Amino acid sequence: MASRIHGISVVLLDQTQTGVDAFNRPIYSETAETVENVVVGEPSSQELVDTLNLTGKRAAYTLGIPKGDEHEWKDKTVMFFGERFRVIGKPIKGIEDMVPLSWNQKCMVERIE
Repeated sequence: MASRIHGISVVLLDQTQTGVDAFNRPIYSETAETVENVVVGEPSSQELVDTLNLTGKRAAYTLGIPKGDEHEWKDKTVMFFGERFRVIGKPIKGIEDMVPLSWNQKCMVERIE
């Protein structure tokens, strides 16, 4: 029997400094890595208000990150649904054994242009 709750594949972009330009500004290259089984949901009304008040950023989605994931998510760019998003701050992590289902971290993302 298939699970009713399941995630999607998202692309996590990591920037690495590859040098500097003629004005001594850093030049970055992006590395894309696909993360499977990420749950994408709507933030609650309270989460929207809290995030806006605390960070000044408007949360578009809440991501559920699967258990065992070792990627660095803090302030990273994420792509899904054909759009780019930026993780707001650092994910909140729960104790794997104490959290039901397959996800023990969550973070908010804002839409970026």
